Amino acid sequence: MTEPRDYKPTLNLPKTSFPMKANLAQAEPATLARWQANDVVGAVTQARAASEPFVFHDGPPYANGSIHVGHLLNKVLKDIVVRSVLMEGRACHYVPGWDCHGLPIEHRVMTGLVESGKAAKLDTLSDDHRRMAIRRECAAYATKFIKSQAIQMQRLLTLADYANPYFTMQPQYEAGTLEVFADLLEQGFVFRQLKPVHWSIANQTALAEAELEYEDRVDPSIYVDFEAADRAKVDAVFKTECACNPSFMIWTTTPWTLPANLAIALHPTAQYALVEMDGSLTIVAAEMLERVAAIVGATTVTTLATARGSDLVGLEYRHPFCDRTGRIVAADYVTMDDGTGLVHTAPGHGDDDYRTGLREGLDVYCPVQGDGTFDATAPAWLRGKVVWDANTLVVEHLRASGHLVHALQFTHSYPHDWRSRTPVIFRATEQWFIGVDRRGVRAGQSLRTMAMDAVNNSIKFVPQWGYSRMKGMIENRPDWCISRQRAWGLPIPAFRTPNDGVFMTAASVRAVAACVRDKGSDAWFTLSPAELLGSYDAGSDPDAPQDLDISALSKMYDIFDVWFEAGSSWNSVLRQRGIGFPADLYLEGSDQHRGWFQLSMLPALGVTGVNPFRTLLTHGFLVDKDGRKMSKSAGNALDVDVILKDFGAEVARWWVSGVAYDGDIRIDLDYFKVAGESYRKVRNTLRFLLSNLYDAPPWTQEEALAIARAAKPESIDGWLLGELSLLELECRAAYKAYDFRRVHLGIFNFCNESLSSIYCAAVKDRLYCDAADSPRRRQTQATARTAMEVLCRLLAPFLPHTAEEAWTALRGSDAPLLFSQVHLGIAATRDARWDEVMIARSAVSKALEGAKSLGIENPLDAAITLPDPIGALAPFAAELADLCGVSRVALDAEASTVTVADLRSQPRCDRSWRRDSTVRQRSDGGMLSDRDALSVGVLPKLS
Repeated sequence: MTEPRDYKPTLNLPKTSFPMKANLAQAEPATLARWQANDVVGAVTQARAASEPFVFHDGPPYANGSIHVGHLLNKVLKDIVVRSVLMEGRACHYVPGWDCHGLPIEHRVMTGLVESGKAAKLDTLSDDHRRMAIRRECAAYATKFIKSQAIQMQRLLTLADYANPYFTMQPQYEAGTLEVFADLLEQGFVFRQLKPVHWSIANQTALAEAELEYEDRVDPSIYVDFEAADRAKVDAVFKTECACNPSFMIWTTTPWTLPANLAIALHPTAQYALVEMDGSLTIVAAEMLERVAAIVGATTVTTLATARGSDLVGLEYRHPFCDRTGRIVAADYVTMDDGTGLVHTAPGHGDDDYRTGLREGLDVYCPVQGDGTFDATAPAWLRGKVVWDANTLVVEHLRASGHLVHALQFTHSYPHDWRSRTPVIFRATEQWFIGVDRRGVRAGQSLRTMAMDAVNNSIKFVPQWGYSRMKGMIENRPDWCISRQRAWGLPIPAFRTPNDGVFMTAASVRAVAACVRDKGSDAWFTLSPAELLGSYDAGSDPDAPQDLDISALSKMYDIFDVWFEAGSSWNSVLRQRGIGFPADLYLEGSDQHRGWFQLSMLPALGVTGVNPFRTLLTHGFLVDKDGRKMSKSAGNALDVDVILKDFGAEVARWWVSGVAYDGDIRIDLDYFKVAGESYRKVRNTLRFLLSNLYDAPPWTQEEALAIARAAKPESIDGWLLGELSLLELECRAAYKAYDFRRVHLGIFNFCNESLSSIYCAAVKDRLYCDAADSPRRRQTQATARTAMEVLCRLLAPFLPHTAEEAWTALRGSDAPLLFSQVHLGIAATRDARWDEVMIARSAVSKALEGAKSLGIENPLDAAITLPDPIGALAPFAAELADLCGVSRVALDAEASTVTVADLRSQPRCDRSWRRDSTVRQRSDGGMLSDRDALSVGVLPKLS
């Protein structure tokens, strides 16, 4: 008797060079090196040279320190956008940038100079030489971190032009910024004024709103009496006779600002009460009386008379500790939410106060110096004291003089310098501003009006809540203070005249810009005014003063707010480099509504009348798994390098692609472990498809697709092609809508369910056991090949390394560049009849689970009878056994439930392990089905 054959060598067992284990941490750097060696960025740019452009603009991160997980999120999202656009056949040139100037770098450099003992030498230098010494150190510091951050960002596998980045300290960039400033100056948006600004005592410079962070702070909350200067006038207003001199009671949480008090504001339409409170006469808002009395602990309160706020306007009071009087003024911003309805007003220390002071003709008085101490105009007992210490001194002085009604501690949200983490003050100084409510000469509209029109009519917000956030910020923003008092930055090119005036015109700024383009902004500190203005022609400048003597000018040393520099990138990068303007997309974190988004809009609208971006995509902040803000000090920060070492960039990118970025995002190392498991499932699915294509004919993409399309709609290949087409359509639409999570879930579910659980399980038998060149096997290989073509393209924006690895395994080492390809556009029809088939398959799975109790552990040991009352399953009869993973399926129009028959007593094929009705012993001694016998050549092929 012939011995049974070993049939394993006759099987078409899978083979592939695509490894099961990704080894991402080791493999990705090799991929990155290959991309750089082959100039993939240049190749993609060339391949898309004639394509419709998509203008993406990278907001510049700060060149300070290593990148953090927030950068990881941001850079990967940007790269997904760029790569997805390329796969649609459009051109997209991603130019990375860095923000180089500003206080954080200067602060770090100065700290280093102090620690090294070099700082003392700076004081021996002239102003220009001292500033240049600091600037050289700052430039070196920024350059160092640009290089290190660029390496880290490339390690994230981003497809950006790191060979040609932009830096805000590049001469051509600085010149572009000055040209924007010249245009804004020419339009009348720029002005210089003594005005209260947020002031950092720690760094002795003005700050913009975008440079503030709000933190809780405990301050004194005090109620103070300001005695009326003329009792008779008060009597006349309230139509009564006061027994003693009444007082106006105010409330403040900044006692240190009381030395600068020049007025008390009230609401003109509110009612104010003259009350006797524990023996003293006091004036407060009638609406606030009960609350005030409770807070100050008054035991007896009697209302003597009331009067309308407007009737009190013009009354005077005596300052409680300064030898002067102030007066009562009206202001609509006075509310009845807190306090007494009477607002202490110091025009030198508050924005509302300042505007009220201007209207009322009050001085902009500020007795506080840049270091936060009081000057010689303050009372003697405050001179030289820091404002925070002055709080206690003022309270005690008021207590001693009898003007303090009540004091308590008050916790409130207070602005802090975003870098020094110290509280800021409002302090009046001479600064340069961009006025948001001034009408432009050419535009005839204010920046606020133009920005609101853009927000309401021309910007697409993703997510939509960005609209209300931006709208509110534009509606309420103050004038933009663009000047800073530091060394490391782009100088504002203003000159001081001999009579202490200021000279700066649009033409003079453009002349300095030309000099800066050639020599860089250091020229401001190394050249004379005459040299800086070398190309300036006063005779052709209509704004030049008649008596201008350039040789008599001296340089001023304010520098630009770094946000103005970053906010001019639409000109210095997009327009100057010919990339395109406006951008199709700006993409940053939600904090940039008050930062780069808004501060790019204002200059661009002022200069061009065009908003610099069409779509604004905003992502949330990363928080830890408990929802807490992440920081090194809190001990919950994650190191990007550790993530890349432990998981690889692909897993990190896969995680990013799956998050809902429209709100704050929780992050933890365990989440990357979960993402790694998910990634491996996708990878293993790709590997299965590739491993069964090793002996496929060398089809072109078009040939394979044509064969796949020829599949009958009732075949499992026809079903997959319909599902694949739907996936392609939905993912492409989701990419265009920046709904990356929907793409992620679509691809994962397709790989995990449609492919792995259904299709791959169903076709495994034919791939392994059919004759190698059988039409059915070739049909499935063509379908699998098409699925790989589609998946490589859909996955490429998320997993560029893995997609290229799979693409090379599919196409060979000489394959064309993946990102020179476009989506296939399968356009196959999904057959809805398959829904009934899948319902039947689920029913079979449940029945087989129940059959385990009968000892039927292997589905191939089972025969299934399916109810088919209306014949819905009959067209699919040839696929049902493979689809359900069983040996036999019968359809019964009369049956009402799925039944499972035990086939363990029936002969089993030694090659496929199936127990179909054709299995019998063959001439080689093996038990084979007809199909398997044909495959191994025991039976002759049928003609």
